[in-house]
Amino acid sequence: MISRHVTGNRVIRTVLPAEAETVAALHRRARATYYPDGLPDDGIDWPAAWRSAVERPDGQVLCAVEQGRIVALASFRTPEGAPADRVKLFQFHVDPDHWRAGLGTALHEACVEHWRADGRSTAVLDVHVDNRRAQAFYARQGWVPDPEHPPAEGDHHLFLRLPVRGE
Repeated sequence: MISRHVTGNRVIRTVLPAEAETVAALHRRARATYYPDGLPDDGIDWPAAWRSAVERPDGQVLCAVEQGRIVALASFRTPEGAPADRVKLFQFHVDPDHWRAGLGTALHEACVEHWRADGRSTAVLDVHVDNRRAQAFYARQGWVPDPEHPPAEGDHHLFLRLPVRGE
């Protein structure tokens, strides 16, 4: 289990399967902020999806905990069919009540540290086109448009990449 103290009462650690409901609720609160017409009903059982993500042997779900409460999370793994040196950041959310407190940056740094330790060279992600806040955050962290996946007509996601190995 990954566990790292960032500041006084902030810890970044691996999410436990029993925390899937808590993680799903944070995920829902964060996603709701970038859907102007309300969060669409996608039919996904998010607590079950998060429990599956946490239990995957080929993936990792990290969280930032402050005062005993999960306030940010990140889920990543090697995408299907991708080379082993590539990792995909599938979910990255900070509780909206905790935005601009350094949680996202601390959690992102922990992810990159983990990816480097695992020998990853490239990280990829996709971000919703309406999520300008996330796009700005990723740009500040060094993410750039993925030349292998240019924007497609009608797609609602932008594809980004990050070189992981320090040159």
